[in-house]
Amino acid sequence: MTQWKDPVAVRREKVWRILRPIAAALLSLGLVALAMIGAIRYVLSHFVYPVDADDNTPIQVVIPSGSSASRIASILYNARGQDEPGLIVSTASFKVYVDFTGKAHALKAGTYVLSRNMTIPEIVNILCAGNEARRVTRFTIPEGYTAAEIAQALYEAGILEEQEEFLALCKDGTLLSVGYLDGIQNASDRRYALEGYLFPDTYEVYEDAAPADILKKMLNRFAVVFTEEDAERARTLNLTTDQVIALASMIEKEAAADEDFARVSAVFHNRLRQGMPLESCATLSYALGVKKYTFTDTELSTVSPYNTYRNKGLPVGPICNPGRAAIQAALYPSEEYLSEGYLYFCNMNPKQTNRLVFSKSYQEHQRNVLKYSPFWE
Repeated sequence: MTQWKDPVAVRREKVWRILRPIAAALLSLGLVALAMIGAIRYVLSHFVYPVDADDNTPIQVVIPSGSSASRIASILYNARGQDEPGLIVSTASFKVYVDFTGKAHALKAGTYVLSRNMTIPEIVNILCAGNEARRVTRFTIPEGYTAAEIAQALYEAGILEEQEEFLALCKDGTLLSVGYLDGIQNASDRRYALEGYLFPDTYEVYEDAAPADILKKMLNRFAVVFTEEDAERARTLNLTTDQVIALASMIEKEAAADEDFARVSAVFHNRLRQGMPLESCATLSYALGVKKYTFTDTELSTVSPYNTYRNKGLPVGPICNPGRAAIQAALYPSEEYLSEGYLYFCNMNPKQTNRLVFSKSYQEHQRNVLKYSPFWE
């Protein structure tokens, strides 16, 4: 007796017999594709991508005469210290590359200046060509320099052939596409969008470094100095990173004595809390492009987003590039001067001291101005 079969089940079985090999083939292709993607990622990370695409710090290495490919790989890997990725991701990737390309015996001894933003092919080409090492120069940017002053200093030191490209990049802000900078607004209203973020420090660059490379190095240094802890502290103060740096730039320009940094910060914080104009001479000096202690009524009424006599709150952006001490002061104002309500300060006799004198009331401040202003000429 023939067993009865459900026609629907029969059709399903026939369809599955047809689709099963197709599904198996698609699954196999998917696995192959995943394997290929993994292989591509491995190749990119070990042979195409540099150790750090943003780090163009010059690193000098010496390749002794008679060095094998393995020895050279070890020198490159340990260029920044034992067992810390220096100029290449791994010694194995370097040896595989030079063996595969047939360049293992073409590597030349010598002294080279390389950087971590170079790929293995770029490094190998330099070692094979035996190019003379690129010359390195060192420069120091003091705390409180403006972007314009930095450009001038680099030009006078012969590091920049001209200042125009450097300042154009400072102005347009295209190099600010980095995640650690939050709250930057109205960049087009600022004199220089990068003002405040060119961290003052000592740097080493190639003598033929492009302006963009120099600026990136300074921006990267800022990203290291301004930590996540600093960003969290700023949020606690209800300030953005940009506002902290604007405040720090004012402190940098107003205070000269170490002990005055946190006190000046407290005065500005107290004024901000009370909705008072900050009335910073430093911001008006930046707006006018001058350096002096006193201003006329016409100058005090200057229409500028940097004029904190005319406008309440912080200026539209930083007025210089502050150092770590000023940034720290902006984040941690003097608790004593905060609680006691200090609202004013002024210079004493600049020829005798770099200290400031502080006061809580306008009347007391006026007495200080009357006493010390004759020394400000």
